[in-house]
Parts: sequence; structure tokens; C-alpha cells
Amino acid sequence: MATREKNMWILVLFILCGIVIGGLLGEFASKVDFLWWLSYGESFGLSDPISLDLNVIKLTFGLVFKINISSIIGMILAIFIYRKV
Repeated sequence: MATREKNMWILVLFILCGIVIGGLLGEFASKVDFLWWLSYGESFGLSDPISLDLNVIKLTFGLVFKINISSIIGMILAIFIYRKV
């Protein structure tokens, strides 16, 4: 049972790395004329952060996801590499 859970966490780590690396490559590709389509994507989440003031501590919450084509390709590649390993 522990092996299956460990494999699931490794898969999640692979997918997150694929999304982050793909997103970075997409941002770099936006500067190249013939690779602009890799940076095409959408952002969703809390664009304006929510603040909670408790007089002792002030908490600010905000979360935005920025998904582009290259991050989706990175996620697919991460799943493919995970299955091969």
C-alpha cells in the first residue's frame, strides 16, 4: 500500500514540474515570432487578493492559475515519462 501512495506522489511531482517548466518555456517562447502559439493561454483565480484583518495579524489570500499551451504539453510529457520510468 505504501508503494502505491509513493508512486502517486511521484506522479503529482512529475506533473507539477511539467506544468512549471512548460509555463516558463511558454513565456520565453512568446518572444519568438514563430513560437507565439505556445504562450497562448488563460488566467483564472482571485485576481484581487482577499484581506482578513484581525487587529493582531493581517492575512492576505490570493491565488491565480496561468495555464498556456506549453504547460499542457509539459504535463502530458511528464505523464508519458512517468509511465516509461
